[in-house]
Amino acid sequence: MKPIDVLLAISVAVLWGMGFIVAKAGMSHFSPILLMALRFTLTASILVWFFRPPPGLFKQLFWISLVSAALQYSLTFNGVRGIDASTAALLVQLEVPFGLILAWLAFGDRIRPMQALGIVIAFGGAVLIIGEPRLSGNLVYAFLVIGGAFTWAVGQIMIKKLGNLGGFRLISGVSLFAAPQLFVASFLLERDQIVQIQTASFAAWGAVIYLGVIMTALAYGIWYRLLGHYSVNQVMPFLLLLPVTSVFGGIFFLGETLTIKIASGGCLAIIGVAMITIQRWPWRPQIAKDGSNI
Repeated sequence: MKPIDVLLAISVAVLWGMGFIVAKAGMSHFSPILLMALRFTLTASILVWFFRPPPGLFKQLFWISLVSAALQYSLTFNGVRGIDASTAALLVQLEVPFGLILAWLAFGDRIRPMQALGIVIAFGGAVLIIGEPRLSGNLVYAFLVIGGAFTWAVGQIMIKKLGNLGGFRLISGVSLFAAPQLFVASFLLERDQIVQIQTASFAAWGAVIYLGVIMTALAYGIWYRLLGHYSVNQVMPFLLLLPVTSVFGGIFFLGETLTIKIASGGCLAIIGVAMITIQRWPWRPQIAKDGSNI
């Protein structure tokens, strides 16, 4: 990869990782579902003028948005509200093994032995995190985050069945439907939305702008550009920096603490995800067509 593209890939991981920190700060004023509704409203209002989703796919996009955005973000960020952002970012890594298992069930995708071991290690890390004593009274929030990770994986299977729509058109379509869905969910499950909007500070609106413009529109734009120039195997490993960014961001900006048990579980989860996503390991010899090592 070109040096500039390496820096761009790192920037995406950092921007997405900091999203948990910004969202946690934003939820000091906005309720979680309302915050996500405002986020997708801003994203849709920017992208829909340039990348309009095809009307013939509105029905599929409605259900994809409901699962992969409205339900997923409602679960994930209600979970983030009750536990540290750094801990949530580590648990969210279960998206990858969940996605691999669902792809195997839905499409018959092959799971290599190294990936199977990575799945076991990643889930072992999650069990270690959940076993942290200080989470004993907040396990419901941890399981909400895990439920969000599973729902995200289901949404990716739905997106894969949709076909190649294009990254920006997909984000635009999902945001267009997710925003009203999230507003309805907020109306049913939360209170005082009008008051929250009327009394929001510049810092609270700054969180909305970061989540809607920087984290979603800009970061996804960079990400899909990289995917257009390089293979998935080249760019996916950079996302291992995402939970690292969230952990350090939580410590430095939110004053969170990291126990040995959560740190150990997080390391296992990241190692497991690395074993799943990194297709070519440096110690694995490449085999030439004639059977000799390269």
